[in-house]
Amino acid sequence: MNFEIDEQQRDFAASIDAALGAADVPAAVRAWSAGDTAPGRKVWAQLADLGVTALLVAEKFDGIGASPVDLVVALERLGYWAVPGPVTESIAVAPILLADDERSAHLAAGELIATVAMPPQVPRAVDANTAGLILTAADGQVNAATPGAQQESVDPARKLFEVTPSGTAQPADTARAYEFGALAAAAQLIGAAQAMLDQSVEYAKQRTQFGRIIGSYQAIKHKLADVHIAVELARPLVYAAALSLADASPDTARDVSAAKVAAADAALLAARSALQTHGAIGFTQEHDLSLLLLRVQALRSAWGDPTLHRRRLLEALP
Repeated sequence: MNFEIDEQQRDFAASIDAALGAADVPAAVRAWSAGDTAPGRKVWAQLADLGVTALLVAEKFDGIGASPVDLVVALERLGYWAVPGPVTESIAVAPILLADDERSAHLAAGELIATVAMPPQVPRAVDANTAGLILTAADGQVNAATPGAQQESVDPARKLFEVTPSGTAQPADTARAYEFGALAAAAQLIGAAQAMLDQSVEYAKQRTQFGRIIGSYQAIKHKLADVHIAVELARPLVYAAALSLADASPDTARDVSAAKVAAADAALLAARSALQTHGAIGFTQEHDLSLLLLRVQALRSAWGDPTLHRRRLLEALP
């Protein structure tokens, strides 16, 4: 059996890379952090043109109705480029919560960017000050919400807000929406880990120490090899979780938690190795690596931190 993604999915990933590679995403992230969302919205418009925002929206609302595997393919690339905005919430979670809501058409077209809070695991909404739609969901119901106080975030491009439900609650598959949120965060962590590994490999070919290229030292080779192995071991778990969601498997929660834990661990290892490889320059605001380092710290705890997901794994054991 062949468990690789197919040619169409590889082409889809390549088209996302081509668009984001030409979009100066780091500048958009920095602008988003400073409160200027215009460059980031241009990036989102490009994603909409590629169909990324329509992936999980039903065809009756002009969406694609794609599989969770297609979602993972896309969000790994968005994680690689550290796209700003409520990526998980708008692309992966809101379409599930609004499955039969006409507002889904606006999500698909990229006209509407949504954010979501799902207490207790997701108590605050990302970028609620700029999102066109704020949702809060729990116990099989979803409400519109209004933003409240802003809370501190380790990633300045991911502003966190308290939200208050407003309007009439509507039924929604909140349990499934949460699994999509955790899966989407895991996919972005894999992408971020791969990006940091790629940057570290390239930097190790250029940086010298004691008169030698640091990539020639066995310790550096082993460190980067460890990151490569961690990423390659975590990625199949993310795709396995996507297949569980696609099949509505009774083991979905177990598989999603396994993916989130493995992706978070791989990304943390990649971050530590990247910082060690680059040295202090890697954490300066001027260096693009710093954007990934902060994003990884934020995504590790988003949609359930490793402790929560390890607990879910233990509870799933026979």
